[in-house]
Amino acid sequence: MNSTSFRTSLYVMAIGFAIVFVITVMPPFVRDPDLPGAVMAGFVNPYASAFALDAICCWCVLALWVWYEAAAKGVRHGWVALVLGVVMVASGFALYLLMRHYQLEQPAD
Repeated sequence: MNSTSFRTSLYVMAIGFAIVFVITVMPPFVRDPDLPGAVMAGFVNPYASAFALDAICCWCVLALWVWYEAAAKGVRHGWVALVLGVVMVASGFALYLLMRHYQLEQPAD
């Protein structure tokens, strides 16, 4: 896979997930804007709990990676991906990969 295909695929996935997320979550949240209730709804049964915990753990792994690469490779502004990842881990992760890709592709000064 070349660099252009990689970036295009990440954009499609990040934007696609964000659209599906908004279409799925926003109508019930607008009807009942109970943020703690919305968060806890991810834990209504063992299956939903497993998916919710997986997303939380993925965000923690992403946070560790962002923190490490900021120090080790000088990747900047990873916090933006982490903020987005609080709500949409997949889109935050894709954003971080894009930011990382562009920054590491830059020639060293």
